[in-house]
Amino acid sequence: MPRTDAFIVRSSDQVPKHPLLKRFPVPRNFGVTRDSRIERGRTWAAPEDAVRTKAFEIYRYDPDGDDNPRLDTFEVDLDACGPMVLDALIWIKNNVDPTVTFRRSCREGICGSCAMNIDGTNWLACTRYIEETGTPAQIYPLANMRIIKDLVPDLTHVLAQYEMIEPWLQTSTPPPDRERLQAPEDRAKLDGYYECILCFCCTSGCPSHWWNGDRFLGPAALLQAWRWLTDSRDEAAGERLDLLEDPFRRYRCHTILNCTRTCPKGLNPGKAIAEIKKMIVDRQS
Repeated sequence: MPRTDAFIVRSSDQVPKHPLLKRFPVPRNFGVTRDSRIERGRTWAAPEDAVRTKAFEIYRYDPDGDDNPRLDTFEVDLDACGPMVLDALIWIKNNVDPTVTFRRSCREGICGSCAMNIDGTNWLACTRYIEETGTPAQIYPLANMRIIKDLVPDLTHVLAQYEMIEPWLQTSTPPPDRERLQAPEDRAKLDGYYECILCFCCTSGCPSHWWNGDRFLGPAALLQAWRWLTDSRDEAAGERLDLLEDPFRRYRCHTILNCTRTCPKGLNPGKAIAEIKKMIVDRQS
């Protein structure tokens, strides 16, 4: 007999990195207006002396121009760059086309800057190995966000939603002479939540946020909300729950769990949202 929880996704580590289908089996531009159709762009050949090469199809778009989005193909010399997808992007920018635009910072999976859609899955370019990508590797920006240029999404809206949940310690008692102490067992309750790096891979991959992004806070903001609700040092649980007591801000979550499947840190935003719902029900009973 299979375990009853065998189909519950608790971490992105449970998801195969090589799915059978990278995307739904419909034409790429199905139902898309003419101005938004993705066209085939330029192909850049590998250096003549390259031995090991790999093709990368990269989404290119400049909203300030008049051209449609396009996919440019770059043949990368694997012996001249590092092992990660981010290394390939940097090699392309430094050696082929300096106009390719993307975010990066730490290169260690800490800052969340280089979040993008790699072969149909939201992930960090600095932690995804080139050898794990398809042929050709397909690189797009995070979905459901306005594009500043190429692989750079506009995070203004999701950061405003993050600010809405007031992600800082709130207390009403006088501050102690030293730090606010916390028992080890209370500190352990934060594990799996404080590690969020705000890359927004989860929010970008959430269908509920696609449909109601103007009112549903999304998994990244709600995971951060639970991080403070479960913190024993915080004294504003009631106010935080009042803020979330809204038909759309949290209840638009339909437990699809794309958020948990695509978290590059292996966190479980779906569980955090369920814990918030449970806390609100417990408060009402």
